[in-house]
Amino acid sequence: MADQTSLIVGTYERLGGTGLVPLTLCGDSMTVAPFINGAPDASFGLWSSRWQRFFFVAEQEPGRLVTCDADLRTVGAEAAAGGAAPCHLAIDPDERLLAVANYESGSVALFRIDGGAMPSSPTAMRQLAGHGTDPDRQAGPHAHWVGFGGDGRWLYVVDLGTDAVLRLSVDREAATLGEAEIAYAAPAGSGPRHLAFHPAGRRAYLVSELASTLTVLDVDFRGTLTPVQTLSTLPNGASDSLGGAIVINAAADRLYVTNRGHDSIAVFALNPDGATLVQTMASGGASPRFLLLLEGERRLLVANEEGGTVRQFGIEDDGRLERVGKPVEIPGAVFLARRPG
Repeated sequence: MADQTSLIVGTYERLGGTGLVPLTLCGDSMTVAPFINGAPDASFGLWSSRWQRFFFVAEQEPGRLVTCDADLRTVGAEAAAGGAAPCHLAIDPDERLLAVANYESGSVALFRIDGGAMPSSPTAMRQLAGHGTDPDRQAGPHAHWVGFGGDGRWLYVVDLGTDAVLRLSVDREAATLGEAEIAYAAPAGSGPRHLAFHPAGRRAYLVSELASTLTVLDVDFRGTLTPVQTLSTLPNGASDSLGGAIVINAAADRLYVTNRGHDSIAVFALNPDGATLVQTMASGGASPRFLLLLEGERRLLVANEEGGTVRQFGIEDDGRLERVGKPVEIPGAVFLARRPG
């Protein structure tokens, strides 16, 4: 029998989601188990190996953070997220600090993790300010992604609403944040969404939602991001799409981005000079929201949010994708993670 990989799927209630859904990958097949209550609208989550628990955002009002043990049936502490519609989390290298991006309120909150328990309030908060050129999507700040730099000195925030990637200095002992500074000013109206760092830490890759572009950025010792190259995530002639998820492989020679609307996965080859689009693969469902890369299994999984499916792809030796197996129906699928064990 092929080895099994245990996964978890977060779902949106407004699209028929019922909570956290266990998913098992075995060879080319996927099997869905009954849902688990406790974290509705869990659109993102992280596993902490230090504390042996998951941390999830729950977007529904009021925005909350939820902790959960590995079995997913023991929902632990909850805390207010420090803003409206929390959508992304980051844990610092020592796994003692948890940062939260609150999309709707355009704010960032920092929590101290003590013994794995969720504290009742953040130790630091920063309200972002400004707006962009799109009156519908950029009337104010919208923090969409947070991440610590490799050494933990900087917290980066991708603000879709103001076309900026911001950096905030981190005092890891005091669990406080400095003032937000612009690390990279994106083109007006591009709507930056998510960032992925090269494992070596000296390069980063930014997907912009409104422009459907990938920008290659150099990272200097001050935390400044300098653009090297910008290219479309869509094939020639395609339009009416939004950039989505981004993930880089461990070897840092392949990168994958989703296109929502075009409903595809763009495969990029990475090199010292930048990136090259080498393949565009249909995602097998509407609005591919999230990507999970399983390198040991040579699989890439995509959560198709509007289509209500999870689809798997095989990864060939050159990083290109091939269709394998059949998709499984999971209404409101928006997030995927590997379960430990």
